[in-house]
Amino acid sequence: MIFHGINYLSVIIAAVAGMMAGAAWYGALAKPWMKAVGLTEEPTPNPKIYIVAMISQFMVAYVLAGLIGHIGSFTIWGGILSALFCWGGFNLAPMMTNHRFQGNGWDLTIIDAGYWFLVFALQGAIIGWMGV
Repeated sequence: MIFHGINYLSVIIAAVAGMMAGAAWYGALAKPWMKAVGLTEEPTPNPKIYIVAMISQFMVAYVLAGLIGHIGSFTIWGGILSALFCWGGFNLAPMMTNHRFQGNGWDLTIIDAGYWFLVFALQGAIIGWMGV
């Protein structure tokens, strides 16, 4: 699906901001995250994982831009609010369910959901500010 009038620069900046937020978030919470997922030593980074992560960031930013453009929330606050509604309904709720069925603790949910909360808010603010 092609959305007309998307500001692709805002999508790129939002996606890169999401990756940078991930580096900072999981860099600061590496030990609690490793404990939450049951790792005893730091995994060897696989470059393919970062490619998937970047594609995912672009997907989130692109869909947010389409949604914000459709709603007409062309302000920082409008972008954040739209993004956080998406985070709560389409990210947090399924993540809580998946983590419970997988037998993971709430610590993992809090760490992962906190990261995505930050990403959605940041991307929503960027896209709302720059316009679609």
